[in-house]
Amino acid sequence: MIRYALKCPNGHRFESWFQSATGFDRLQAAGHVCCPECGAAEVAKDLMTPKVRPARKKPAEQAPENTPQVTVSEEEMALAELKAKIEAESDYVGKDFAKEARAMHDGTAPERSIYGETRLDEAKELIEEGVPIAPLPFKPRRKMN
Repeated sequence: MIRYALKCPNGHRFESWFQSATGFDRLQAAGHVCCPECGAAEVAKDLMTPKVRPARKKPAEQAPENTPQVTVSEEEMALAELKAKIEAESDYVGKDFAKEARAMHDGTAPERSIYGETRLDEAKELIEEGVPIAPLPFKPRRKMN
């Protein structure tokens, strides 16, 4: 895309965007470029000011010494510890969580600590079947950026 400053014989000035320089030439030759104020078809390119980017800004200054430090609440620390413990001591089974939990409950798979993902309706079915499950208050590390 290219932007041109244009003018008509009546002194009206305006800008317009075109697909390319040849696109402008084709449209002008066909009489499709007109002044939006008076409708004159004799439109010509006008002097254009170049687009100049401003100078780069200085890097942000360091925060003053008296800026309060961000503190982590006891709840946030406890949640982080819980997440670390679950991820260290359990197997992530992903979307197979319902199948794996049901198999362990039925005795067809060895019992172990697992965590993963399941749909709400599958979770309700597991609870109704007596499978001991609980939602976790965090996303698995594999699902986070």
